[in-house]
Amino acid sequence: MTDTARSPQDNAGRGILLVLVAILIFSTQDATSKFLVQSDVSPFQMTMMRFWAFAAFSLLLAWRRGGLRDGFRTRHPMLQIARGVLLVVDIWLYVLALGTVPLAAVQSITLIYPLLVTLFAIPLLGERVGAFRIVAVAVGFGGALLIVRPGGVPLDLGVILAAASGSAYALYIVLTRKVSAADSPTTSMVYTGVVGLVVSSAVGVFHWQMLDATAFLLIGYIMLTGVVAHGMMILALSMAPASVLQPFNYTSLPWSILFSIVIFHESIDAISLLGATIIVGAGLVVMARERLKKVPSAAAEPALPGKE
Repeated sequence: MTDTARSPQDNAGRGILLVLVAILIFSTQDATSKFLVQSDVSPFQMTMMRFWAFAAFSLLLAWRRGGLRDGFRTRHPMLQIARGVLLVVDIWLYVLALGTVPLAAVQSITLIYPLLVTLFAIPLLGERVGAFRIVAVAVGFGGALLIVRPGGVPLDLGVILAAASGSAYALYIVLTRKVSAADSPTTSMVYTGVVGLVVSSAVGVFHWQMLDATAFLLIGYIMLTGVVAHGMMILALSMAPASVLQPFNYTSLPWSILFSIVIFHESIDAISLLGATIIVGAGLVVMARERLKKVPSAAAEPALPGKE
């Protein structure tokens, strides 16, 4: 059976499989980033080098889809620039948090982003949010409090950085929704890559350090697999609606728990695990309600590792 003859169900299944593999790749990148930052590699240098690959990928994609001129054409230049800056800040904060907080805890805390998107969309997009979603958001934040409760993950700077990372990513998604009415996903991706390249390099160049062979290979792994995983996400989005694929982004949590325990010998207690489960459940409820309300998704342009 040719691709054109495949049923929508077949294509959706292939799209879901691609997302699952891409999320696994992104999760290995998170573990790699944690190893590197704990080995005293600068998070700013890592982020800069990551954007070198992502910018090249986004420009190549724009060139193949219709030319660079079309790729840079936007009706919202300032919002597109703001999106790029927010994503860089998100990754900086995320990797810095990985330096002091267990991987599973960082991932759990940053997964509050769908809940924050719901709240930010009220003033920034003028969306009306019903009581059902507000309750889901409140329950999700309750799950986050279980993780940082006394006796759980200490409420220190690392946790604050993780929460700030989730907030920056939520704002990034809200702005992506706002520009998506006028700009194509390719345009948004180009601005994400190019602005990210400029901003991350403007800071990263001052944190440049000579890398040993291991660090160089691991950063190279992040750069290469980032391009591969983004390509898989784009292909998946051509096979199935973003609303179908979005819930599978949460598979990053079990992977982060596994890597946290096996690679870094970090523990996660039962109550913190319950809190993480509540966050995921609340996020899925919010997504389901948005799907019923036909709220536009920002998943048409896959972002960088961390919360994809």
